[in-house]
Amino acid sequence: MAYATEAELTAYPVTVPAGASAALLLTRASRDVDRALLCATYDAADADVIAALRDATIEQVAGMIAAGDLTGTGATQPTSGFTIGKVSVQRGGGSGGSSQQAEKINGLWPQAWLVLQTAGLTGQGPQETWYGLV
Repeated sequence: MAYATEAELTAYPVTVPAGASAALLLTRASRDVDRALLCATYDAADADVIAALRDATIEQVAGMIAAGDLTGTGATQPTSGFTIGKVSVQRGGGSGGSSQQAEKINGLWPQAWLVLQTAGLTGQGPQETWYGLV
């Protein structure tokens, strides 16, 4: 189950390129969000949490697309190029317009992580209750 719908993705300033499946990207981005929140505890029925999960999922899709990952698997298009005399033309794998990419945080693109962090859903580790003798 995805945390965001295709309609919500379309309403966001994200354009899914031709040949890519918005539904598949949303599903895989939701899995990335789940993995990042593996030990987190939160009320899944809370409207603010639902909004954060949705927005983080959409931001994750935006990061995937910017990195040239049109399947959500982490794979990007290979680079290719050719040389004619002194002219060399290279085609990169990403479509973000920059030769540098942001680093992921716990498997999420920075904007997706920031949405979850702002909502207070990150920074939680495994919890252990200690019962000591008094």
